[in-house]
Formats: sequence, structure tokens, C-alpha cells
Amino acid sequence: MIYGNIHQKETYAFLPAAIQRCLAFARTPEFAALATGSHPIEGRDCFVNIAAYTTKPEEECSWEAHKDYLDIHILSAGSEYIDVAFLENMKLGAYHKDSDYQEVTGKAQARVLLQPGDFLICYPEDGHEPGIAVTAPAPLKKGIFKVRI
Repeated sequence: MIYGNIHQKETYAFLPAAIQRCLAFARTPEFAALATGSHPIEGRDCFVNIAAYTTKPEEECSWEAHKDYLDIHILSAGSEYIDVAFLENMKLGAYHKDSDYQEVTGKAQARVLLQPGDFLICYPEDGHEPGIAVTAPAPLKKGIFKVRI
């Protein structure tokens, strides 16, 4: 897991080129203007899913992980908590290869607050539970960049 802000370019200059391209795209006005749905950046190797939803109480949210892609969560509006935990400390359920979705259950080891411009990179060993309301359920819009690894 890596937590940061898209405007701290020098701090995250060590990240791989594909991740750098995602962070750079998130700094453009086009990012915030994208409609919900999937948008290619580099074919199926790098794309962004734009989601708009209302956050929920923690007990209504679900854990997940991925094997083929890393996730980069970047908010363009609203705020949310995302809980994270290492998969080695979680119980793994079924893996759905067609959607690269690993079912996960367990307890959080850390909680991250995401606000516009913040990002959270989740690697395959990072279980994550997005969509947790900060104080009360509220709308948000975000990009979930998917980078094939």
C-alpha cells in the first residue's frame, strides 16, 4: 500500500512509469470530467474505472483484493475511508478470474482517509475495503486506476 497526494510529484517520482502516467492523468481537468464507466489509458494494461456512489457505514462495506492488477484509488469529489490489511492476515474466499476479484474477510490493520487529490495504491497483497462513510453516508466520485502487473 502507498498513500499520497497527486500533487507531490517529486515525492513519488520513484514509482513505475505506468503509475506515474495514472497520477499525471489524475492531475488533468479531463479526469474530473470523465463519466462513470471504464476508460482506456493503455488498452487493458492500464485503464480507469470512474465510480460515483454514496459511502456507507463500515458494516455495509465489503473487502476485496486483486491478483492481475493493482488499484490506484483517486477521489475527484467527496471523501471516504478505505480500510486495508495484508492478505496474509485475512481469510480468502473465492477468486473470480474474469473480474480479477478476490473475496476477502477479516479485520482492518489500518484506515486511510481519501479526499480529492489523495491516492491509495493497493497491491495484490493488500486487502482493501473502500466506500466507508467518514461521518455520515455521502456521495463521492473517484477513479480506480487499474495497472496490470
